[in-house]
Amino acid sequence: MSGKTIEYCTVGAALFPIDPSAPDIRLQIAMPVEWNRNAMMFGGGGYNGTIPAVTQNVPFGRADQPTPLARGYVTFGSDSGHQAGPAGSLDGSFGMNDEALRNFAAGDALKKTRDAALYLIRRGYGVGPGRTYFAGGSTGGREALVVAQRWPDAFDGVISAYPAWNNTAEILHLGHLVQVMSRPGAFPGHEKQTLLYDSVMAACDGRDGLADRIISNADGCELDPRVLRCPKGADTAPTCLSDPQIASVIAAAEPFRWPYRIASGERYYPGFPLLSGADMRTPVLGFGTSAPANPMPTTSGYGAQYWDQWVKYFLTRDAGHDPLAVDPRRPGKWLPRISHLSTIQDRNDSDLRPFARSGGKLLLLHGAADELVSHRSTNDYYRRVLGTVGTRQTREFMRYYLVPGANHANVGAPAFAANWDSLSALERWVEAGRPPVRPVATDARSGRTRPLCEYPRWPKYRSGDPDSAESFVCAR
Repeated sequence: MSGKTIEYCTVGAALFPIDPSAPDIRLQIAMPVEWNRNAMMFGGGGYNGTIPAVTQNVPFGRADQPTPLARGYVTFGSDSGHQAGPAGSLDGSFGMNDEALRNFAAGDALKKTRDAALYLIRRGYGVGPGRTYFAGGSTGGREALVVAQRWPDAFDGVISAYPAWNNTAEILHLGHLVQVMSRPGAFPGHEKQTLLYDSVMAACDGRDGLADRIISNADGCELDPRVLRCPKGADTAPTCLSDPQIASVIAAAEPFRWPYRIASGERYYPGFPLLSGADMRTPVLGFGTSAPANPMPTTSGYGAQYWDQWVKYFLTRDAGHDPLAVDPRRPGKWLPRISHLSTIQDRNDSDLRPFARSGGKLLLLHGAADELVSHRSTNDYYRRVLGTVGTRQTREFMRYYLVPGANHANVGAPAFAANWDSLSALERWVEAGRPPVRPVATDARSGRTRPLCEYPRWPKYRSGDPDSAESFVCAR
């Protein structure tokens, strides 16, 4: 963006809890001198616990376009009702307190933060915002869907990126992976993960018409890891997988179903495609670089550490509990607690008609190579909305774009570091009634472009410059 200096004031506030033993909700607001009369709330990430930067861009936003604050938005966000320790967004210790748990997991802090911020905006400017928007990715993407579901009149436009929307379901899947990968010899190290990634590329990369290390038709790419089996299933070389490693890969890639009912109604998590991750410098599938264990190594991957904190502070509320001692398939005495948590964490109302009736617009995005939140899960959510609301009615207020080659939040070196000026697109839709038309994403690393295709369509190479979106069509 240009070098224009943005003058703004920051306001910090604390919202006191009902339970005196619960932590405050801490929030921050940036109030620009040249206000555009709009407001933007940012979501968090992981277990939250820190206030998101009020100067940040929206997820997958273009670096060469002004941030919301630079556009004149009042921007704000909160820590969701607890303050993280040294583990940052992987600190789940707040889950010991019921009010803090609901503030985070059920999203109660979102509405409290929004209402307090709008009150302070009115006090500061003498008038409230004309339009209020929300943007977030991962946990923030889940929060974006929560505000559209629970408070359909609270926000005019929402950007939800790579949303961890069915949180309990994903956690149970992560717990299953922890169980499987903690077995002797079952963890596929970095070399084996690279073998997997390269094997998937060899099998699927050219199917979209172009060999460019981007697999555009993610749902059409399949690789049976058993074709990489070492002789007699023993771990004999970095060029093959042992039987225990194959079991781990299958556990990650296939849907995980549990043989019991939970209160949210969720019955499975769809698993991760084997093309997840970035490149050979980054572990694939969020496995990390070492096997899960007790105590949980910090090198065991984000998912294993997330499970560790959930077991200790959400489920058992015992900081010394062994995370490997809870089996998501057979949770035993923990089943009632899992079911209760599902009513808090998985508020999966796909009926967005109240949000649509209020005039709200929703942009939903996910990278097809996401290693932390499966894009298949977002596919499921979108299909639920279509089934509940109807195809024609859904298109009146919602668009879902699956971005080939993009991983979780453009961390590391993704095959395609997706950037799109989604905020401008959302503004035009909300304020002028003009939905996105043939949007284009830019790779922030290389400058090449690709069309953003509405799911289930995907970019198929036709002819011409392989680095130009004009050379692709959206195929089904």
